[in-house]
Amino acid sequence: MFRDDAYLKSITARVLEADERGISLDRTIFYPMGGGQPGDSGVLVRETGERITITDTRKGEAPDSVFHIPAPGMSPPQAGELLSLEIDWERRYSLMRLHTALHLLSCVVVAPVSGGNIGPDKARLDFDIDMNLLDAERITRETNALIASGVSTETVWISDEELDAQPELVKTMSVQPPHGLGRVRLLRIPGIDLQPCGGTHVRNIAEIGGIRVMRIRNEGKRNKRVEIVLAT
Repeated sequence: MFRDDAYLKSITARVLEADERGISLDRTIFYPMGGGQPGDSGVLVRETGERITITDTRKGEAPDSVFHIPAPGMSPPQAGELLSLEIDWERRYSLMRLHTALHLLSCVVVAPVSGGNIGPDKARLDFDIDMNLLDAERITRETNALIASGVSTETVWISDEELDAQPELVKTMSVQPPHGLGRVRLLRIPGIDLQPCGGTHVRNIAEIGGIRVMRIRNEGKRNKRVEIVLAT
Protein backbone atom coordinates (compact mmCIF):
# COMPACT_ATOMS: atom_id res chain seq x y z
CA MET A 1 0.00 0.00 0.00
CA PHE A 2 3.06 2.26 0.30
CA ARG A 3 3.06 2.54 -3.51
CA ASP A 4 -0.28 4.32 -3.49
CA ASP A 5 0.17 6.29 -0.26
CA ALA A 6 3.61 6.58 1.34
CA TYR A 7 2.06 8.53 4.25
CA LEU A 8 0.07 5.61 5.68
CA LYS A 9 1.36 5.07 9.22
CA SER A 10 -0.93 2.26 10.37
CA ILE A 11 -3.42 -0.25 8.96
CA THR A 12 -4.79 -3.69 9.83
CA ALA A 13 -3.79 -6.78 7.84
CA ARG A 14 -4.22 -10.53 8.03
CA VAL A 15 -1.40 -13.04 8.35
CA LEU A 16 -0.87 -15.29 5.34
CA GLU A 17 2.09 -17.22 6.77
CA ALA A 18 4.88 -16.95 9.31
CA ASP A 19 8.07 -18.98 8.97
CA GLU A 20 11.85 -18.62 8.97
CA ARG A 21 11.63 -16.07 6.14
CA GLY A 22 9.45 -13.75 8.19
CA ILE A 23 5.79 -12.78 8.41
CA SER A 24 3.77 -12.43 5.21
CA LEU A 25 0.53 -10.41 5.23
CA ASP A 26 -2.34 -9.90 2.81
CA ARG A 27 -1.38 -6.22 2.55
CA THR A 28 1.29 -3.97 4.02
CA ILE A 29 2.54 -0.41 4.47
CA PHE A 30 6.09 -1.63 5.21
CA TYR A 31 8.48 -0.89 2.33
CA PRO A 32 10.79 -3.87 1.58
CA MET A 33 14.48 -3.21 1.01
CA GLY A 34 15.26 -2.36 -2.60
CA GLY A 35 16.68 0.27 -4.91
CA GLY A 36 19.14 1.45 -2.27
CA GLN A 37 16.37 2.15 0.25
CA PRO A 38 16.34 0.00 3.42
CA GLY A 39 13.28 -1.91 4.53
CA ASP A 40 10.93 -0.36 7.06
CA SER A 41 10.90 -1.18 10.75
CA GLY A 42 8.05 -0.91 13.24
CA VAL A 43 5.65 -3.18 15.11
CA LEU A 44 2.84 -5.63 14.44
CA VAL A 45 0.25 -5.57 17.22
CA ARG A 46 -1.82 -8.70 17.96
CA GLU A 47 -5.42 -8.48 19.17
CA THR A 48 -4.14 -9.49 22.63
CA GLY A 49 -2.03 -6.32 22.68
CA GLU A 50 1.25 -8.23 22.24
CA ARG A 51 3.68 -6.24 20.13
CA ILE A 52 5.92 -7.97 17.58
CA THR A 53 8.93 -5.79 16.84
CA ILE A 54 9.84 -5.72 13.12
CA THR A 55 13.49 -4.88 12.48
CA ASP A 56 13.54 -5.19 8.68
CA THR A 57 11.33 -5.83 5.67
CA ARG A 58 12.41 -7.85 2.63
CA LYS A 59 10.98 -8.85 -0.75
CA GLY A 60 9.87 -12.43 -1.31
CA GLU A 61 10.36 -14.44 -4.47
CA ALA A 62 6.83 -13.92 -5.78
CA PRO A 63 5.79 -10.52 -7.20
CA ASP A 64 4.59 -8.17 -4.43
CA SER A 65 5.53 -10.73 -1.78
CA VAL A 66 6.86 -9.02 1.37
CA PHE A 67 8.32 -10.58 4.51
CA HIS A 68 8.39 -8.68 7.79
CA ILE A 69 11.42 -9.77 9.82
CA PRO A 70 10.73 -9.99 13.58
CA ALA A 71 13.32 -9.31 16.25
CA PRO A 72 14.85 -12.45 17.81
CA GLY A 73 12.67 -14.04 20.45
CA MET A 74 9.35 -12.70 19.16
CA SER A 75 6.42 -15.16 19.18
CA PRO A 76 5.20 -15.66 15.60
CA PRO A 77 1.55 -14.96 14.79
CA GLN A 78 -0.74 -17.59 13.33
CA ALA A 79 -2.04 -17.74 9.76
CA GLY A 80 -5.36 -15.91 9.52
CA GLU A 81 -4.63 -13.71 12.55
CA LEU A 82 -5.57 -10.03 12.29
CA LEU A 83 -2.77 -7.60 13.17
CA SER A 84 -2.38 -3.85 13.44
CA LEU A 85 0.65 -2.53 11.54
CA GLU A 86 2.57 0.50 12.78
CA ILE A 87 5.68 1.67 10.93
CA ASP A 88 8.47 3.66 12.55
CA TRP A 89 7.24 6.86 10.96
CA GLU A 90 10.08 9.15 12.01
CA ARG A 91 12.60 6.81 10.37
CA ARG A 92 10.46 6.32 7.25
CA TYR A 93 9.88 10.03 6.77
CA SER A 94 13.62 10.71 6.94
CA LEU A 95 14.13 8.04 4.28
CA MET A 96 11.42 9.61 2.12
CA ARG A 97 13.00 13.06 2.36
CA LEU A 98 16.50 11.79 1.61
CA HIS A 99 15.34 9.54 -1.23
CA THR A 100 13.56 12.43 -2.92
CA ALA A 101 16.63 14.60 -2.36
CA LEU A 102 18.74 12.08 -4.28
CA HIS A 103 16.46 12.53 -7.29
CA LEU A 104 17.26 16.24 -7.21
CA LEU A 105 20.96 15.56 -6.67
CA SER A 106 20.98 13.45 -9.85
CA CYS A 107 19.75 16.53 -11.73
CA VAL A 108 22.37 18.85 -10.27
CA VAL A 109 25.24 16.44 -10.96
CA VAL A 110 24.67 15.56 -14.59
CA ALA A 111 26.46 12.23 -15.01
CA PRO A 112 25.65 8.51 -15.07
CA VAL A 113 24.79 7.20 -11.59
CA SER A 114 26.99 4.21 -10.72
CA GLY A 115 25.54 3.48 -7.27
CA GLY A 116 23.54 4.81 -4.38
CA ASN A 117 22.31 4.16 -0.87
CA ILE A 118 19.86 5.73 1.56
CA GLY A 119 19.89 5.64 5.34
CA PRO A 120 17.77 7.45 7.92
CA ASP A 121 20.63 9.85 8.69
CA LYS A 122 22.45 10.27 5.37
CA ALA A 123 22.34 9.23 1.73
CA ARG A 124 24.71 9.11 -1.21
CA LEU A 125 24.98 8.76 -4.95
CA ASP A 126 28.03 7.59 -6.88
CA PHE A 127 28.72 9.19 -10.25
CA ASP A 128 30.85 8.30 -13.24
CA ILE A 129 32.40 11.77 -13.47
CA ASP A 130 35.70 13.59 -13.18
CA MET A 131 36.35 14.35 -9.52
CA ASN A 132 37.35 17.93 -10.40
CA LEU A 133 33.80 18.64 -11.56
CA LEU A 134 32.29 18.04 -8.13
CA ASP A 135 32.06 21.07 -5.88
CA ALA A 136 30.27 20.61 -2.53
CA GLU A 137 29.22 24.24 -2.17
CA ARG A 138 27.73 24.43 -5.67
CA ILE A 139 25.92 21.09 -5.32
CA THR A 140 24.45 22.13 -1.98
CA ARG A 141 23.36 25.52 -3.28
CA GLU A 142 21.75 24.24 -6.49
CA THR A 143 20.02 21.29 -4.83
CA ASN A 144 18.55 23.56 -2.16
CA ALA A 145 17.39 25.98 -4.85
CA LEU A 146 15.41 23.13 -6.43
CA ILE A 147 13.98 22.16 -3.03
CA ALA A 148 12.87 25.75 -2.45
CA SER A 149 10.83 25.67 -5.68
CA GLY A 150 8.24 23.58 -3.82
CA VAL A 151 7.22 21.32 -6.71
CA SER A 152 4.76 18.49 -6.02
CA THR A 153 5.87 14.98 -6.96
CA GLU A 154 3.82 12.57 -9.06
CA THR A 155 3.79 8.80 -9.48
CA VAL A 156 3.24 7.62 -13.05
CA TRP A 157 3.27 4.21 -14.69
CA ILE A 158 4.48 3.24 -18.13
CA SER A 159 4.66 -0.10 -19.92
CA ASP A 160 7.84 -2.14 -20.31
CA GLU A 161 7.75 -1.31 -24.01
CA GLU A 162 7.49 2.43 -23.34
CA LEU A 163 10.50 2.28 -21.04
CA ASP A 164 12.50 0.31 -23.61
CA ALA A 165 11.74 3.06 -26.13
CA GLN A 166 13.05 5.73 -23.71
CA PRO A 167 16.33 4.35 -22.31
CA GLU A 168 17.41 7.87 -21.34
CA LEU A 169 14.96 7.71 -18.41
CA VAL A 170 17.24 5.22 -16.63
CA LYS A 171 20.07 7.10 -14.92
CA THR A 172 21.45 4.22 -12.87
CA MET A 173 24.17 2.06 -14.34
CA SER A 174 24.16 -0.58 -11.57
CA VAL A 175 20.42 -1.18 -11.04
CA GLN A 176 17.89 -1.60 -13.81
CA PRO A 177 14.12 -1.23 -13.35
CA PRO A 178 12.25 -4.55 -13.08
CA HIS A 179 10.94 -5.94 -16.33
CA GLY A 180 8.35 -8.63 -16.93
CA LEU A 181 5.52 -7.27 -14.77
CA GLY A 182 4.00 -5.32 -17.66
CA ARG A 183 4.50 -1.84 -16.24
CA VAL A 184 7.15 0.25 -14.51
CA ARG A 185 6.67 2.88 -11.80
CA LEU A 186 8.25 6.31 -12.28
CA LEU A 187 8.64 9.35 -10.08
CA ARG A 188 7.97 12.64 -11.85
CA ILE A 189 9.06 15.98 -10.43
CA PRO A 190 7.52 18.26 -13.07
CA GLY A 191 10.07 20.40 -14.85
CA ILE A 192 12.93 18.77 -12.93
CA ASP A 193 13.12 14.98 -13.13
CA LEU A 194 11.48 11.82 -14.42
CA GLN A 195 12.95 8.38 -13.77
CA PRO A 196 11.95 4.85 -12.76
CA CYS A 197 11.76 4.38 -9.00
CA GLY A 198 9.84 2.04 -6.72
CA GLY A 199 10.74 3.80 -3.46
CA THR A 200 8.85 6.14 -1.16
CA HIS A 201 8.97 9.90 -1.64
CA VAL A 202 7.55 13.10 -0.19
CA ARG A 203 4.49 14.69 -1.79
CA ASN A 204 6.25 18.02 -2.28
CA ILE A 205 9.99 18.54 -2.54
CA ALA A 206 9.76 21.47 -0.10
CA GLU A 207 9.25 18.84 2.63
CA ILE A 208 12.92 17.89 2.25
CA GLY A 209 13.71 21.16 4.00
CA GLY A 210 17.24 21.42 2.69
CA ILE A 211 20.38 19.33 2.35
CA ARG A 212 24.08 19.70 2.93
CA VAL A 213 26.84 17.88 1.07
CA MET A 214 28.74 16.18 3.85
CA ARG A 215 31.54 14.59 1.86
CA ILE A 216 32.81 14.02 -1.68
CA ARG A 217 35.31 11.23 -2.16
CA ASN A 218 36.85 9.00 -4.79
CA GLU A 219 35.60 5.41 -4.58
CA GLY A 220 37.18 4.18 -7.80
CA LYS A 221 37.62 4.98 -11.47
CA ARG A 222 33.86 5.22 -12.16
CA ASN A 223 32.62 5.98 -8.64
CA LYS A 224 32.84 9.52 -7.28
CA ARG A 225 30.70 9.56 -4.14
CA VAL A 226 28.57 12.51 -3.02
CA GLU A 227 27.17 12.07 0.51
CA ILE A 228 24.37 14.29 1.80
CA VAL A 229 22.53 14.89 5.06
CA LEU A 230 19.33 16.77 5.82
CA ALA A 231 20.03 20.34 6.85
CA THR A 232 16.93 20.57 9.05
